[in-house]
Amino acid sequence: MTISSRQEDGPDAGSMNVQEPGRGKIDDMLCFALYAASRAAMDVYRPLLDELGLTYPQYLVMIVLWDREICSVKEIGRTLHLDSGTLSPLLKRLESTGFIKRQRRTQDERVVDISLTQAGRALHERAADVPMKVSCRYGIEFEEYVTLLEQLKKLTGRLA
Repeated sequence: MTISSRQEDGPDAGSMNVQEPGRGKIDDMLCFALYAASRAAMDVYRPLLDELGLTYPQYLVMIVLWDREICSVKEIGRTLHLDSGTLSPLLKRLESTGFIKRQRRTQDERVVDISLTQAGRALHERAADVPMKVSCRYGIEFEEYVTLLEQLKKLTGRLA
């Protein structure tokens, strides 16, 4: 598959001249656009999550647990695309704040299950409006949101 130079159509037509990968400017690089978008999204989340006492990765773990109640460390890692070296300290911090508890399975002690505490469940109520506040900041229509989400999932699948 090749990507050729082209002039972009749309409301900003003429403002973006995408070059062949590796030959353009930093602003023409998909990897940089994804990085910049990710950083901008984190900047929107940061003040909301600071009020909850969570970092963004901790928030993602909590979302998984709010959805599933109990999950093994391995399942959380697989869901969030995080390795155990990243996930273990994050889970320890969540446990020290009282939001989760870790427990080895009695039938297989190699498996550690993560579950919500009462404080973790209560945090869900406090965090309920975070997605709506963030989505309002995106400034895009619902259809655009769905299309972008589908494209990003497809790209992630291809790269994985």
